[in-house]
Amino acid sequence: MTAPHEFDAIVVGAGINGMTAAALLAREGWSVALLDSADEIGGFIGSAELIRPGYVHDIWSSWHPLFITGPAYAKLGPDLHRHGLAYANTDDALTASVADDGSVTMAWRDPAATAAQFADQADGAAYLAALNRFGAHVGAIGGLLGSELRGTALVRHTLGLARPGGTTELEAYARDVATSGRAWCRREFRGHEVDHLWAPWLLHAGLAPDNASGGLMMPVLAASMHGAGLPVVVGGAGRFVAAFRALLEELGVTVRTGTRVHAIDVTGGRATGVRAATAEGEVRLRATRAVLASVTPSALYLDLLPTGTVPAAARRDAVGYRAGRAAAQLHLALSGPVPWNDERLATVPLLHLSDGSAGTAIACAEAEAGLLPRRPTVVVGQQHVLDPSRVPEGAATLWLQLQELPRRLVGDAAGEIDTSEGWSSAVVEAFADRVIARIERHAPGLGSRILGRHLVGPAELEARNANAIDGDPYGGATELDQNLMWRPGPATARHKTVVPGLWHIGASTHPGPGLGGGSGHLVAEQLTRPSRGATVLDGARRAVNRRRGTAAAT
Repeated sequence: MTAPHEFDAIVVGAGINGMTAAALLAREGWSVALLDSADEIGGFIGSAELIRPGYVHDIWSSWHPLFITGPAYAKLGPDLHRHGLAYANTDDALTASVADDGSVTMAWRDPAATAAQFADQADGAAYLAALNRFGAHVGAIGGLLGSELRGTALVRHTLGLARPGGTTELEAYARDVATSGRAWCRREFRGHEVDHLWAPWLLHAGLAPDNASGGLMMPVLAASMHGAGLPVVVGGAGRFVAAFRALLEELGVTVRTGTRVHAIDVTGGRATGVRAATAEGEVRLRATRAVLASVTPSALYLDLLPTGTVPAAARRDAVGYRAGRAAAQLHLALSGPVPWNDERLATVPLLHLSDGSAGTAIACAEAEAGLLPRRPTVVVGQQHVLDPSRVPEGAATLWLQLQELPRRLVGDAAGEIDTSEGWSSAVVEAFADRVIARIERHAPGLGSRILGRHLVGPAELEARNANAIDGDPYGGATELDQNLMWRPGPATARHKTVVPGLWHIGASTHPGPGLGGGSGHLVAEQLTRPSRGATVLDGARRAVNRRRGTAAAT
């Protein structure tokens, strides 16, 4: 038996990747400690009655298509459902974009119904062809997103993209990676519908319409949502966290919240544990097999590790790692449904107020220049359309996400808001007024139905999660030079770090941000994969730890 402060693995950070890794390791009989500085596990997953009793709001993230289509859900989903997780999803209206002039482009779960609305029939055929192309290569694309982009795995899955078109097909994918979303739409379609629908979705991947790799991501996003829909957790995202906590307890994982790790111990050149501050004082925990850190590369290589253990190349990657745009959330409790001019929007779970690449690209450029956008893209979530249990009968909520905010605020593109004090509460409130006015242009009378509002600004995002540097919820910019095989950097792109026994997971690592749990699954799989050198002692240890986990659960 291990000592109370000794574990096979210590996982630092209890977001989706940390929870996934801890659960998968514990299922294989490892003794695991999961640590987080917050008061609750879940990272950017949670819900609460923020404004009024009976109105449940997902405070941060909300939509789970990445999770239900990923390998973590394939392994943990049945157990999470056994512990109370349930999803509500759409079978009809999927998403929409509303332009400044009031024109609406709709998407349905049925790709053919979506393509049929395009003014040019050739665009409809091209759209369906792009989705089918993704479907033909979904295994290879999933393999690339779920493996280290180095060595044999990279070669194997890349060759999968070459089938059946050979090198021509492979070169086409390489071209898409180098292409922006706006350019891809201009190349592939004559009309504006695909750009209008899917260019705003690039924001959810941390990209702007003119960033490279948008040409790859737009059909991936479209195909994923046509296939998986936009599932939300019944009763609020907090029930997802509750199900995970129950599973972790059942597996015997030691969960310690309010525990801020400030150093990783390295003994004999190997990661051997962590030191952390708690309300009771300093604590030192030992890891006999692995430490998994779901942190930014800046925190890992510049703060947590002893200086002498970090090679110069890794330090350069960490120093040069940059955050992306900041974000904010605005939550509204409404006395009734949104009075949309276009009644079809009342059935859409998630829509965007955007002209497509034209408007969203300008807003992104203004944010990159340090300015509050004059016409921000507004992500409008209507979770109550899928899950009426979140609101009183006849009422509604709005989950508004704003992903084009400057990390360093220097001015207002419209010249209306005084930003001289930076991200003050007054600035956030004034920008919220601008956002609501933008919605009300398409939903006259909305203001009279607002019972209350709750704001989560960039500073609050960073306070909740230290990985959200300057309010960037995606753990670092996802532009091509800092993504895929270069995330977080050329010298640090493997999850297995230069320090033996230390593994890097989280949004700052491949496959990047999102609720898929990809890096947590990937590392847990590597750590538990049977090897030729497995010993009888290892098997005995797993059996003992399983018994200890069962005892802890009972």
